[in-house]
Amino acid sequence: MKLWSKENSSTSALVEQFTVGRDKEFDLLLAKYDVQGSIAHVTMLGEVGLMSKEEAEQAVAGLKEIAATIELGSFIIEEGIEDVHSQVEYLLTQKIGDVGKKIHSGRSRNDQVAVDIKLYLRAEINNIKDEVKNLFDLLIKTGDQHKHTLLPGYTHLQIAMPSSVGLWLGAYAESLVDDVELLAAAYQVANKNPLGSGAGYGSSFPLNRKRTTELLQFGTLNWNSVYAQMSRGKTEKVTSIGMSAVAATLSKLAMDCCLYMNQNFGFLSFPDELTTGSSIMPHKKNPDVFELIRAKCNRIQSIPNELTLLINNLPSGYHRDMQLTKEILFPAIEELKACLQLMQLMLSNMKVKENILTDEKYKYLFSVEAVNELVNKGVPFREAYQQVGNAINKGEFEYDLQQLHHTHEGSIGNLCNEEITAEMNKVLTKF
Repeated sequence: MKLWSKENSSTSALVEQFTVGRDKEFDLLLAKYDVQGSIAHVTMLGEVGLMSKEEAEQAVAGLKEIAATIELGSFIIEEGIEDVHSQVEYLLTQKIGDVGKKIHSGRSRNDQVAVDIKLYLRAEINNIKDEVKNLFDLLIKTGDQHKHTLLPGYTHLQIAMPSSVGLWLGAYAESLVDDVELLAAAYQVANKNPLGSGAGYGSSFPLNRKRTTELLQFGTLNWNSVYAQMSRGKTEKVTSIGMSAVAATLSKLAMDCCLYMNQNFGFLSFPDELTTGSSIMPHKKNPDVFELIRAKCNRIQSIPNELTLLINNLPSGYHRDMQLTKEILFPAIEELKACLQLMQLMLSNMKVKENILTDEKYKYLFSVEAVNELVNKGVPFREAYQQVGNAINKGEFEYDLQQLHHTHEGSIGNLCNEEITAEMNKVLTKF
């Protein structure tokens, strides 16, 4: 069944298979939102006189019954029915008769799928934001617990200066603050109502688009009907940019964990049940979870480019190319949420080695501390640098790590985790 079918017309089975593609699979994710959009649209139709009050009430009641089947997980798109929109309208007509055929008045499938996707993305951006906040809280909590546990810091992957577990984890917490800024921007773009734009050129029916915006709890409308259609694809791309920022942070953190649990570093360890072994090497504890988080998140970072290539240079108006945004973006949303959840699981079970910097190989971490100590005693910096460098070259350099004294904001002695948390809370108000 196709909403656009006419008498004495048919579509080649091969063409139909090609054009439908994986759409039904992803339409099931939109079913809940398709019904929400239809309830708002029907309510408005009843208010402006395009349906009687009784018809609108009957249709809304039927749509709510369909919504209940979706919540129970029993909703399917039946064989021979083209998409979720057709399935919902078909079920409603089965329930309430010809009144169900009136619900498409003043709508096109173009604005119907556009509003479904906006509602879906708005909800999923919120879900991702919640998982990011959970990880953020864990990073801050674990960092506070280990704020006095010193780590080597690296530049060029060479031993550089003293760091700490608290400073390391706090860096990723603050990175997530900036990532949530991008998610908040994506939320604002998704939080605009395209319903009522029809096929992209409005309608001669006296629709009340402000009313459906209110009913669907959108922040505002996509006012221009042409742009409402142009926002399709753009909304997905902006969402993917926010997701890719989170993915970049996760990928880098996963890479650090792979390094730090390596035997040559040995800073971290994890329970056997969270690592994997080797088929021939009995000593192995492989960081498969971190490696897959890294791989999946690197792939997620490619999605803005993939969407750009899909939607680039299209003229205004709707194009079937937009169908493919779902199969690019929707699975990535699930993968990103899974990566966030698995990162939380791993870090919740992380064991940190104590007294790492007492190892002889880390003594040159304190060369800058020795230089600064001489400067504090009045020695010019360049001269102090030379003195310490000469001592290192002669093998005479020694430093007592108990003398470490960092006080400025964002240093190992002053993590500013409370300030970072305040920044995160500020960003969260934008949702």
